[in-house]
Amino acid sequence: MAPRRLPVLFIMITVTIDAMGIGLILPVMPDLIREVRGASLADAALWGGMLSAVYAVMQFGFSPLIGNLSDRFGRRPILLVSMGVLALDYVVMAVAGTIWLLFAGRIVAGIAAATHSTALAYMADITDGSKRAQNFGLISAGFGMGFILGPVIGGLLGGLDPRAPFVAAACLAAANFAFGWFVLPESLPHERRRAFDWRRANPAGALKSVRKLPGVGPLLAVMLAYQIANFTYPAVWAYYIQGAFGWDTHMVGLSLAAYGVAIAVVQGGLIRAILPRLGEGRAVFWGLILNTACLLAYGIATQGWMIWILIPISAVGAIVAPAMQGVMSRAAGPEQQGELQGVLSSIAALSMILSPLMMTQAFFWFTREGADPRLPGAPFLLGAVLMAGALAIYMGTRPRAAPSPGAAE
Repeated sequence: MAPRRLPVLFIMITVTIDAMGIGLILPVMPDLIREVRGASLADAALWGGMLSAVYAVMQFGFSPLIGNLSDRFGRRPILLVSMGVLALDYVVMAVAGTIWLLFAGRIVAGIAAATHSTALAYMADITDGSKRAQNFGLISAGFGMGFILGPVIGGLLGGLDPRAPFVAAACLAAANFAFGWFVLPESLPHERRRAFDWRRANPAGALKSVRKLPGVGPLLAVMLAYQIANFTYPAVWAYYIQGAFGWDTHMVGLSLAAYGVAIAVVQGGLIRAILPRLGEGRAVFWGLILNTACLLAYGIATQGWMIWILIPISAVGAIVAPAMQGVMSRAAGPEQQGELQGVLSSIAALSMILSPLMMTQAFFWFTREGADPRLPGAPFLLGAVLMAGALAIYMGTRPRAAPSPGAAE
């Protein structure tokens, strides 16, 4: 019993550390960039957007490659090498004295943390069909925990020193590498391995499937606009909070953690209560309206206490993503479900690349020296426009999106 549980524990810790990669640096990035660049908050936001985008590009580009390498060489070496490289990379970022070294660190971190598919494959290897969903749920729980713990660690330790969170992350990754070295057996026997094929490692392959899904094209546009707008929160939160209300790193971390907890509550419980009552179609409609209103409220907020009120309200808007997936799943044919999930994964990755670049540009132009008007909430207003655009497109497609059984549209 124990030997089986230890590898599962290692996988959970691995995906948690991977998920911490973004949240960990969010609270400290404004101070760290200003330290190495001697730049203003507006300039730091531009560099921060590029650092976030390059991390997302690496994950998007290397996830299929790393997954295919694990099919060729086994899961254990890929997972251990990735964790070891991540530990060394955090050490480099902890001592980085130039913005270019930070860029190199984020590039390597994005590659090393692109092990989601390998972690899922390991779980599939060691469990039978009846228990796979349960173990896949553990991976989702690990990711959720990482998104909550990352800002907490970054905020608490970043208040002591902007580089302290990277030291802590390096220690965690190194400890998990040592743990995995002793407890992680190989799950893929040699006879089940296959030759490496570059065609299967193409990260843009799923996007080519869009042409095979003509019935859900407009709905995919809704999803892309929604996700770009929704990613405004992690993209500019630390810069926005500092620029608008003067909060320090500790408060930035606490507010990010509060948002993560609120999202977890919504996804873990409220969605199950709301979706059956509204139906998927109505849930998307009202969720997009709520998200638009909340983004607008963040954009014009004038007092810090307003943020604490908005956080749990805006978290309810997370109902849109699963509801949209349900609508699109029913709009696509049964033979198109695989292509649909691949396209959705690519759209999610694309939004994580585009949103930081767009939103940090908006923050820069409305907070730079001489900006008139000065508006730190400009990225959220841009997000509100995109979200309203998603709502407009969705309203035009609603006749094609049949309501859930038993739910009136």
